[in-house]
Amino acid sequence: MNRRRVAPRRSRPPLPLAVLSLALMHAHGASAQTAGNFDAPLTLKRTPLLTETLTPADRGQMPSIVTGDRISGRPDLETVVEGNATLRRGAVSITADRLEYYQPDDRAKATGNVRVNQAGNVYEGPELQLKLETFEGFFNNVRYQFLVNEAHGEAKRIDFVDANVSIAREATYTTCRREDFPGWMPAWLLTATTMTTDTEENEGVAKNARLSFMGITTPPIPSVSFPLSNERKSGLLPPTIGIDNTNGIEIAQPYYWNIAPNRDATITPTIMSKRGINFSNEFRYLEKGYNGMIRFDLMGSDRLMGQRYPDLGSTKRWGVWGTHHQDFDAKALGLDSLSANISINRVSDNDYWRDFTRTPSLAQRQLPNDASLNWSKGDWSGIVRTLKYQNLQYDLSPIVPAYDKMPQITANYNKYDWHGFDVSLNLDYTHFRVNTILPSQLGYDATQQSQPDGDRAMAVASISRPFITPSSFVIPKLMLNAASYNYYLPQSSIPTVTVNGTQYVNGQVYNPSSLYFFPTSSNRAVPTFSLDSGLTFERDANYFGRAFRQTLEPRAYYVYTPYRNQSMLPNYDSAANDFSFATIYTENAFSGGDRVSDTNALTLGVTSRLIDPATGVEAARFGIAQRLRFSDQKVTLPGGTPVTDRASDLLVGAQINWTPKWSLDTLVQYNPDTRKSERSAISARYNPEPYHNLSAAFRYQAPSTPTATDGSKSIDVGWQWPINDLWGDKGKNLGPGKGQGGGRWYAVGRLNYSLQDKKLTDGVLGFEYDGCCWIGRVVLQRITTGQVTANTRIMFQLEFVGFSSIGSSPMQALRQNIQRYEPLRQPGEAPSRFTNYD
Repeated sequence: MNRRRVAPRRSRPPLPLAVLSLALMHAHGASAQTAGNFDAPLTLKRTPLLTETLTPADRGQMPSIVTGDRISGRPDLETVVEGNATLRRGAVSITADRLEYYQPDDRAKATGNVRVNQAGNVYEGPELQLKLETFEGFFNNVRYQFLVNEAHGEAKRIDFVDANVSIAREATYTTCRREDFPGWMPAWLLTATTMTTDTEENEGVAKNARLSFMGITTPPIPSVSFPLSNERKSGLLPPTIGIDNTNGIEIAQPYYWNIAPNRDATITPTIMSKRGINFSNEFRYLEKGYNGMIRFDLMGSDRLMGQRYPDLGSTKRWGVWGTHHQDFDAKALGLDSLSANISINRVSDNDYWRDFTRTPSLAQRQLPNDASLNWSKGDWSGIVRTLKYQNLQYDLSPIVPAYDKMPQITANYNKYDWHGFDVSLNLDYTHFRVNTILPSQLGYDATQQSQPDGDRAMAVASISRPFITPSSFVIPKLMLNAASYNYYLPQSSIPTVTVNGTQYVNGQVYNPSSLYFFPTSSNRAVPTFSLDSGLTFERDANYFGRAFRQTLEPRAYYVYTPYRNQSMLPNYDSAANDFSFATIYTENAFSGGDRVSDTNALTLGVTSRLIDPATGVEAARFGIAQRLRFSDQKVTLPGGTPVTDRASDLLVGAQINWTPKWSLDTLVQYNPDTRKSERSAISARYNPEPYHNLSAAFRYQAPSTPTATDGSKSIDVGWQWPINDLWGDKGKNLGPGKGQGGGRWYAVGRLNYSLQDKKLTDGVLGFEYDGCCWIGRVVLQRITTGQVTANTRIMFQLEFVGFSSIGSSPMQALRQNIQRYEPLRQPGEAPSRFTNYD
């Protein structure tokens, strides 16, 4: 073992630490220069001295450096240091009033003001015995502090098993910052007969433990485990406790199983006082070529379900959710990429979405079950897909079932800058299948629904020639949208033929009381020409004392699509596009593939932007656009009316991000004929510093007809703000995920209020308290589940920072509802061992 040792010199005064260290460095450097070439250039070499984690082999090669006021001993046997004694090897340093180091067995004995720093973990006390190589030994009457989570405490004795494992006797543990005044007590404190810590497994286990919080102490707990860092570990997670107006009192006890670094599982039995026991099992995996998750929930018997449906034979409730992604060896098949995706969403009954609002199917009533195979090769790509929906019907609010795609096969070709042209070809074959459901369940005439089954083969080809300069662009484009259908028509939509007083439909006797469907086929081919053009003007400007590069960008977009009668075609997946800046510059007024709008229209618009010339950040954008029609739009969706307005509504919008602290986004859809707004939305955000966040939005949608009641008007307000600011108690910026200091209250919430119905639709309201080493949260959440029903629950959480938390976790509700919500504590990078270096 290569060690630097200081030989005893009784005839000379002791060398000070700085002089001794300099002498050692000088001797080492002199020998290196003597052996080497003085003319050779200096080069950097790797050294294990500054690595974050030292391997046993590296530790074995580290020298031992001993310094102090008085040094005595025998060479290669023992060294005794008195006064400011220090012994250092690698990541371990020991300081004491007196230190004895026995070299044959690599054992150090220190007494008087002993301090041990092991890679940033500090232990202090009066007496220590330790083997440096294996880090075996004991420390009496110890005060300790861990580097990663800043936890600290005291112990009557700590036995070091090795460099990772230690056992503390009669120990305490807390993450509360130690204050320097008489009688100080931490807000929470864990006491244990024995406490075993394993830094390699990042786990602590306390035996015969008690937890004290604000003077309240729990009964003895036989065993409790807790993390020493932010890494995962197996064991019982904190229990979840909540009160729900539907389920009653909920108590869940999750168990986390860290199977491997790339696989884990969470098993959660939940007792619901009004329902029964629900078992939830979630498994996650991550491999080199695939990854995914699957969750299965099961409630053997639901008492509320039995009360709701007394004649129901079984009240078993279950749900299955899963995702899987698989990458294949595409090169072996001559492809650039080949992957598969599977998504599963299934539940036992129609009421599941209302009764179990915290499952993955929250507020979803059409659950997709999807499997796809995706490939690409050069300019080609495609998908083979099957999609089937589970539709959850509700009597008070029925929904029209979506069509299943069983299967869908696509192939897409995209070639850019081919001799100056952009070429694309999109091919799609889909077999549509409707979910079986009685028309009476929908509350309307079934003939209004499209045909139940059908095949559609579609091809969309386009070619364009962009002419682009730094200040202008002109893009002429030709498209052809062709489709072929094989489908079924209801007898009520086919003309009847009367023979001898009897009505016939497709050769069969017409029966008005029955719903017959007859096979038929049809085709369509619709060409489209479009011309997109625009200019860009720039100038230097100055507004409110700031310099900007201002642009003026007029744009003209002309589309001509001749009329083709499509009224007899089925409608499987087409819907009217939302009227916005994103859709006003498109060829087709419909989404999906079943309708192509006839268009002879010109869209005119202009946009102006303010750009910071130094950073390129867009500080503001203003836009206005309107579509001018030269002929009526005759193609409609089933039950729709043709568009005859020569001028569309006027779109006016603005986005302002003047500073990172606040932003404003507004959109108005103005009808020039009625001189009223058809739709308007304005949202604002103010975020001056961390944990200070206000957002507000107003949305208005006019009724579709003067006598309709489908309009809406709502206000949405969200916030996260320290209440202490109200009385001038400003916090500190401690960095991301560390809060703003202890003793601070925060108000959090989001309210969505319907001005039309004069009621709160959804809302989250809560308070957080940061006690430095503990955080308390109380959150009330309301979720609307029907026209007259809502689910309300109250959640609380008491988090002991760096140790554990008790109660239901409202964090998911806060993250999902509050824009830019910042948790008071977030996992960060583990501090380096040199952060606390002696």
